[in-house]
Formats: sequence, C-alpha cells, structure tokens
Amino acid sequence: MRSPTLVLGAAVAFASVSAAACNGTTPDSCCNVLEAAGLKVLRPDSAAYKARDASYFSVSAQLSPYCIVQPTNAAEVSLAAATLKGTTCNWAVRSGGHMTWAGASNIDKGVTLDMGLINQVKYSPLTKLASIGAGALWRDVYSALEEYGVTAPGGRTATVGVAGFLTGGGNNFFSSEVGLGCDNIVNFEVVLASGEIVQANAVTNADLHKALKGGSGNFGIVTRVDMQTVDIVEIWGGQVVYPVNTTGQHIAAYVKWVDNIRSYPQGSAVTFWAYTPAAGTVVSAALQDTSNAAWAPAYDDFHNIGPILQDTIRHDSHLNMTVELEEPSGYRQVWITLTGKNDERFIRRAVQAQADFIDGWKATQDPDFLNYITFQAMPTLLFEHSVKKGGNVLGMDREKDDAILFQMQHMVRSAEAEAEARRQLVAMTQELREYYTAEGIRVEWEYLGYADGSQSPLSTYGPENIQFIRDVAAKYDPEEVFQKRVPGGFKISQVA
Repeated sequence: MRSPTLVLGAAVAFASVSAAACNGTTPDSCCNVLEAAGLKVLRPDSAAYKARDASYFSVSAQLSPYCIVQPTNAAEVSLAAATLKGTTCNWAVRSGGHMTWAGASNIDKGVTLDMGLINQVKYSPLTKLASIGAGALWRDVYSALEEYGVTAPGGRTATVGVAGFLTGGGNNFFSSEVGLGCDNIVNFEVVLASGEIVQANAVTNADLHKALKGGSGNFGIVTRVDMQTVDIVEIWGGQVVYPVNTTGQHIAAYVKWVDNIRSYPQGSAVTFWAYTPAAGTVVSAALQDTSNAAWAPAYDDFHNIGPILQDTIRHDSHLNMTVELEEPSGYRQVWITLTGKNDERFIRRAVQAQADFIDGWKATQDPDFLNYITFQAMPTLLFEHSVKKGGNVLGMDREKDDAILFQMQHMVRSAEAEAEARRQLVAMTQELREYYTAEGIRVEWEYLGYADGSQSPLSTYGPENIQFIRDVAAKYDPEEVFQKRVPGGFKISQVA
C-alpha cells in the first residue's frame, strides 16, 4: 500500500493536470484524470458499470454517473478524493447503496466513488474488535465472524452497507443491550477532503469520532470501522404473520412490549403492516431473542395473538435472521419516517393513515405496488448506552419517555408513480405530525436511515448537536467539499 504522503503527492500532480484536462464537467474529462492516476474506473459501456449501477437496492437510486471509481484501500480513496478535488466534477460516495432516494449515494453528471471493494473483515480475539471495510455489507460481516462465535450489532437486513448504516445511527437486534451500532464503534478510519487519512476515536480526533455517530457524510469518507462485537452462536426468532383483524391486539402488545424492554433487553420486536396485491394487508411480527431463549415471557402478548397465517420461528444464525428480513428489490422506493411517544394513539393513527393511503392509491394508480409500515422500539435505555459510551449526535438522549419509530415504505415501478407517491406521502407525513403534536405524543427526532430526501433529519437532532456537527464539519472540511462538491445525502449546510 502506498503511503498517505506519496498518495497526496501523486494527487497534487494529477490535480494540476486536471486543470487542463477537465474544461467543464464533461463525461470523459474527470474520468480520464482518475484513470491516469492509476485508479480502477468503470465506464458506462462496460458490463461492470452496468452491474454496479443495477445493484442499488432502490431503482430510484440507479442513476448515470460519468464513471464509477472503485478504490481497493484507504490510500486509493485518498488519491481519488484529492484528484477529484482538483477537477470541476461533483461526486458521490457509495457504501452499500441501500439509501432509497435518487442522489443519496449516486450521481448524474458526476463521478461515483464506489467503496464496494473495501469489504475486508478482520477479527481480533484479543481485543474482541472487528475491523470492517466501509464497503462491506452486513452479510459479509456476520459470515466472517461466525467462526469466532461472535457477531456485530449491525443491520437487520443482510444487504445493508456498513458505513451508511453506522454513520446514520444503526438500530439492531442488540440495541437494548449495547446501544445503536454507531455507539459500538471504537475507531473510524476517515479520508478527509484533503486526502489525509486520519483515525477518529475517544483519544484522537474525538470530536470527529462523536460527530460521525449519526452525522452521516458531512466530514469525510469512512474507509474502516473498528467495532465492538458481542458473543453469539444462535438467535431465536423469525416472523409470525397474522390477519389484519388482529391489529388491535398488536397495537396493545407492542406498547406493552416497549414498556417492558428495560426488564428484558435481550428481546427485539418489530411489527409490520404489509400490503401486497396478492394477500392484501397482513400484520407481521419480526421477533428475535439474542439469548436464544424460545418464547421468553416478555413475548407472551405476541404469543397469545391468533390466528396465525405463517410462522418461521426457529433457532438460527444472526446471518440467516437478517437474510430472512431482506426487502423486495426491483422497485422505486419512497420511505418516510416519524417518531412518537410509546402510546397506542401513535400506532393506531399511522395504521389508519396507511389504510387510507392504500385505498386511495388502488383507486387511481397502477396496481403493481407494495406498501409496508413498521414500528420499532426506541426506549430511553437505548440512549443511556450511548451516553455511557461517549455519546452520539442523534439527540435522542434528551428525551425522557420511551419512544416508537414509524416508517412507511411505498414501492412502485415508474418514475411518475414515484413522484406522485412522494407528493402524497409528504402531505400524509405533515398531517401525522400535526395530529401527534396536538395529542402531545410527537417526538421531534427523525431517523436518518429511513428518511426521504424531502425530509431533514439532521434538523431534528437538537440545537446543540446541530451546532456541534457544523463546527466539526468546518474543522475537518474547511473548504466545504462535502457540502458543495459531494451534494448527495443529508448535509448540515442545508439545515436552517
């Protein structure tokens, strides 16, 4: 591997060449400079380019960059960043590519920096830390760690990417025991806009370390995380599916579940209301127990709901549990999210909003669509873990009551349907906010990982955290490269 000093020197040299080679943001000019720097560059007419662009989870995110650059290590990321900085091209950074909306991790009329080849996973039995390449998917991580009898508190869907998940927060099966995924990062390796490679941990660049835990892509490019692991061999759990007329029972069971989390943090439960053209709307409980106990008493209220349409409950690996929760691909996806207090009114109103939305959509739109809503526990216990581990910038530690996270996923085939869905869902979200505010059950915070591009999750982190993110971004990226030249994702400069 070339040293950072040599990489920076090479980047400066190529940047000077780029002034002549890159007269405007033409499809070839910036790509030629990157290729001349010795980087792997995929062109639009290649099968590799087409495969990588098609691999984005949401069709909405499949854009047409001038080219795709695939670094294989931090030094090559450094070279790419410094070289791009010397051109007039804008660029995007992709980890797993699971964010659903156009431009979040891809770009038209620019260059996409694809981290997919930086996917190595190494484990140290001495420190019990996993060193994970930022371009890995969580299935890579869980598979690599299985032989050691450990796993990482990462994504609950196997194909979610590591870096985006962690810098947005990272809810996981182990959250009530150890906190969000981001709170278990001991060290980030980061490439700054200058090309400098730095480490961010509790001792070195501690402000950057904290800001990356929820602050997303405002500071640099994460190339590696060193993450605390948890001992695990198998998890008990799966999905249980019920008819929609069990809705009332599920709402009551879920509120009681959240109330009880502090007494049983080994449990995880996510409840879905899922619509498909074939089945209509059903209710599904995704239950996982990290202690591997079968139907622990904490699940009694779910266990007593019936009738059951389908049941996949078993003892299985962490990897296989996340494979089961894979989401449908091949659709344009619109996601929205809100948070509220642990109150039956919060769930009930959202379930009704989904039913009304689906009825309206069926009456006027193409019938080939899917719609899911989910509810996830966000108890105060989770954020107490965060504070103990040095804090993050999400701001949920300021909440005094247990909360529930709501998400809607609407999946359609055409760009026109996506645009109409977004218009309707923005209006629906505002109506829900107003109702929750009037009832005194709204929580301001919005989860970045589930937010649509029309939302502003960073603005919900609280004034102190917003200012902290601004300060850290200004310190590590004084030229605002990640605000202006890397326009995708949620940017602190866009927060009023």
